[in-house]
Amino acid sequence: MTTHIPLGEGREFAAIRALLEIWGPRARGIGDDAAVLEVPPGERLVVSTDTSVDGVHFRRDWLTPAEIGWRATMAALSDLAAMGAAPLGIVLAITCPPEAREHLLAYAYGVGEALRVTDTVIVGGDLSGGATLSFGVTVFGSAVRPVGRAGAQPGDGIWVSGTLGGPAAALAAWERGEAPHQSHRERFAGPVARLALGRAVAAAGATAAIDISDGLLADAGHVARASGVELRIALEDIPVIEGGQPREAVVSGEEYELLFTAPASFDPAPAAAAGGVTVTRIGTVAVGAPPGGCTAHRKPVVKTGGDDHI
Repeated sequence: MTTHIPLGEGREFAAIRALLEIWGPRARGIGDDAAVLEVPPGERLVVSTDTSVDGVHFRRDWLTPAEIGWRATMAALSDLAAMGAAPLGIVLAITCPPEAREHLLAYAYGVGEALRVTDTVIVGGDLSGGATLSFGVTVFGSAVRPVGRAGAQPGDGIWVSGTLGGPAAALAAWERGEAPHQSHRERFAGPVARLALGRAVAAAGATAAIDISDGLLADAGHVARASGVELRIALEDIPVIEGGQPREAVVSGEEYELLFTAPASFDPAPAAAAGGVTVTRIGTVAVGAPPGGCTAHRKPVVKTGGDDHI
């Protein structure tokens, strides 16, 4: 039975009690000024914060309230996946405008489902009124060997999980005033943090990793700059959604698939099996001249686009 600190009176605390009813055992130790987490012996604490804002990362007329809560939570947990970390818990801050308050419990349901699927809990947060609906999600994880962006080495292979292009195709349809193809909509509305895959590739010796939020080329560029190398990507090897085009897939943001580099000896089969998702080699890390570049070769693509959330 999950226990919480007794809460005070008033509308805010009444709302928090309602949220705790939705989350049930997926909420732990709520009520103190701060949460206390224990990190497994021999592992390191990994922390990240992600914000999802109405009109920037989603639109309420595109998604159901539960999908909004799910998506905000999975987007934050995806950062732990990129680091090869297992989740310990999240802290959630919701800013809710008056016109969205009737959906508060539905947002919470989506958050709770994301926590259930990823086997983690909410350990604290904040609830506030405001002009714009937003979710600030801080995630806490632990890893034996966290994988950052700065370790890619010349000769490493470049790998990506899943298929790309669905979120961009969904956005394009919505912006045309059309309903997206169901599979494209699902990729935008229901991303899944690749936590098991992240841990598996970290254990297998991945040298660098990042989750794809800004688009494949933009995020590959982040790895290239951090590592001081060039990432050479074969455009025709990029796994794309059915009916999609590589040139569109490489700039599709909000994917939350993993892009990682690994030595030539890396065997993708065990990692793919552990993560329950396909893993595709799309290129090779090279000595950059100057370092920090990302190119899609054979059919050159100018490195523009990718999502910019400011």
